[in-house]
Amino acid sequence: MKPGERIAELIESGEILISHHARIRMFERNVSTDNLISIISSGEIIEEYSDDEPCPSVLIMGFIDTVAYHTVIAICEDHMRVITVYIPEQDKWIEYRRRRNEP
Repeated sequence: MKPGERIAELIESGEILISHHARIRMFERNVSTDNLISIISSGEIIEEYSDDEPCPSVLIMGFIDTVAYHTVIAICEDHMRVITVYIPEQDKWIEYRRRRNEP
């Protein structure tokens, strides 16, 4: 099953855990839980980290109004865990989707 399909299933079943770190970042950036779910469900997976432990993870890019956000989601067998949420820095990303090459 593709990560996007699994994420949709986990959202539908409500199996979402938000890490303490992600909650702090959400508060700092004024991102509500509804905003977060919107980013995850309608966003684009731009990177996959299949070797992450204990669960594979993905980087999702989505928008709240016109502001781009990235969120890292670990996709575990019985739940997904939100690791962090941040606003990507323009000098590090091309159109918020591709990493710029480091000099």
